[in-house]
Amino acid sequence: MARRAIDVLQTALAAVRPPPRLVDWSIFVLVCFEAISGLVSFTVGSVAWWPLFWAHRIAGLALLVFVGFKLVRVRHRLTNSDQWRPSTLLSGLTVLAVFGALATGIVWVFGLDIRLSRWTLLSVHVGFGLVLVPLMLWHLTTRFRLPRSHDFDRRRTVLQYTALLIGATLVYRGQEFATQLLDGPGSDRRFTGSQPREGAGNESFPVTSWVADDPDPVELSDWTLSVRGAVETPLELQYHDLSPTTTQQALLDCTSGWYTVQQWRGLRVGDVLEAAGVDEKSRFVRFVSVTGYRWSLPIDEARDAVLATHVGGERLTHGHGAPLRLVAPGRRGFQWVKWVDRVDVRYRDDPAQWLVTLISGFD
Repeated sequence: MARRAIDVLQTALAAVRPPPRLVDWSIFVLVCFEAISGLVSFTVGSVAWWPLFWAHRIAGLALLVFVGFKLVRVRHRLTNSDQWRPSTLLSGLTVLAVFGALATGIVWVFGLDIRLSRWTLLSVHVGFGLVLVPLMLWHLTTRFRLPRSHDFDRRRTVLQYTALLIGATLVYRGQEFATQLLDGPGSDRRFTGSQPREGAGNESFPVTSWVADDPDPVELSDWTLSVRGAVETPLELQYHDLSPTTTQQALLDCTSGWYTVQQWRGLRVGDVLEAAGVDEKSRFVRFVSVTGYRWSLPIDEARDAVLATHVGGERLTHGHGAPLRLVAPGRRGFQWVKWVDRVDVRYRDDPAQWLVTLISGFD
């Protein structure tokens, strides 16, 4: 009976397995899609983007199947030392990166919150993904083979890829349904994959920094908030000049894999801009940290943002961005600039902010 089941499974897999070169190029395309969609997913936090996150997870499961096809085909090269070549080590490293990315992603989806030192599994997953892309490109240069015309049987190929994608979708949705039904770990994740952090105030959610931003505590006596750029009246505000005027409940979704809903109290950015007198032709507002880290919002969105001095009824601690932290609902955590000391009203966006997010904090 067991043997028969294995034979049936092998027959089914053979029916959906594309030709070898299509398998190789499918792996390449899926890795590229996973890298791009993963990076884009870090920049979006509104529910309207849920299809991107679904596609990322479904493509990951499809990638697992294609890697399985590949390993079955080349397993003798990896297990037989007589066939090892200089490129075999590269192949092995690529396989480890693939399975590292897939394994950490799958475990995270099941809601297991395992930490490796200061890193969540989601952060480790991202690390494997970033390493995998150059390894895959390097590996491709050693075995570059374009697909040939006879690799394609249009009807068969369409059916094979349709079956694989439908199967991956059913597995993913089945896992989601089972997790929700059993109320297991991960049932309270957001569509982004982030897990909740309950409570109110500074101690209820982690202190995290994007890449290397980790300044010394800000001396309030030396700190000022500058509002400048396309304004009629540039402002220089001391901390004692700040009078929190608004309270807003907002969800902070951190790219390290957690989210929290807090009451944020501070200055409505629109009120600050009104006090400075904004040029009607301005289009963006840039928020700059004491570290040089910065992020820009379209001016209409920025008006409804908050420069927070308090969270959950408590004055912000240094780790959470004191004296001022940008609260930008619908944006991911790395866009909520900490330790804000400057607001620039601008006519144009600031594409260089992407580079600054990577190098800010490095001496």
